[in-house]
Amino acid sequence: MNEKWLAGVDVGGTYIKLAFISQNGDIYHKWQIKTDKQYKGKNIIKNIAYTLDDSLSGLGKTKADLAGIGIGVPGPVEYDTGEISQSVNIGWPDHYPVKKLLEKESGLPVFVENDANCAALGELWKGSGQGARNLIFVTLGTGVGGGIISGGKIVRGVNGAGGEIGHITSIPEGGALCNCGKRGCLETIASATGIVRLAVEKKRVFADSGRRTLLAGKEESFTAKDVFDCARSGDSLCLEVTEEMSFHLGLALANLGNALNPEKIIIGGGVSKAGEFLLTKVQTYFEKYAFSPVRLSTRLALASLGNDAGVIGAARLVKEQGN
Repeated sequence: MNEKWLAGVDVGGTYIKLAFISQNGDIYHKWQIKTDKQYKGKNIIKNIAYTLDDSLSGLGKTKADLAGIGIGVPGPVEYDTGEISQSVNIGWPDHYPVKKLLEKESGLPVFVENDANCAALGELWKGSGQGARNLIFVTLGTGVGGGIISGGKIVRGVNGAGGEIGHITSIPEGGALCNCGKRGCLETIASATGIVRLAVEKKRVFADSGRRTLLAGKEESFTAKDVFDCARSGDSLCLEVTEEMSFHLGLALANLGNALNPEKIIIGGGVSKAGEFLLTKVQTYFEKYAFSPVRLSTRLALASLGNDAGVIGAARLVKEQGN
């Protein structure tokens, strides 16, 4: 009898990533489709079911070859029902029945998890977290997500909001408004969006004072990558931005480390492509604020799976809960 594949789905604000994965975590086939956020995202589930069918057909397979579908979604999940309780970056209404709808459309068992928790599972299974039983994963992208693994299990909390690292309050007073409705969240500083926001604000100050910056010719179309690239070149504005961002992230991770004492803290997401330049800065502040035993026992590392972490972790849900 042939081994059944695991389907992993990672729902993002711009794209939905999908993959067929072996029981050992190896990717057979992966692709992506655009996230259709029109009409409060009502077509997303249908699009996922359709593209899974279409890709199976193209590979000469059928639904009978799948053990189930694991799906990572951007928001807290109500695990008893498979509903997503809040999804500010997708547009789904509160308590959206992801599991029920996708099972209806696909005819397959569906397992729903927060997207950052899926990425944490992926890194634990096949990435930088291999061998650990306790880890914290933080993903720096359009927003800031997080996943906490304790004793090999996801820490979900009482209503699925465990691991929402991006909504740690980093600036108690006067911080920028976050998509969650709160001010001063870590997400407003350490995300790609937050980094650009900080750079735009400092760029205006530099212009008013006549100070020069490599961002001057980029108007406001630059990215977080541009900010890190210019910081590497010694640009004073970009160095200020990356230092401020690293301070807030390093402090948040130190406090999490002090509370949880994990073996590893893994940094992923698009911003993590800044590599050792970012890791070194964050490590400096982590070591400054971490409790001594935590500083000595907890290792910071960059994620190794890139965009595949979410789909691999989502597929792991099927293996753990469905097989």
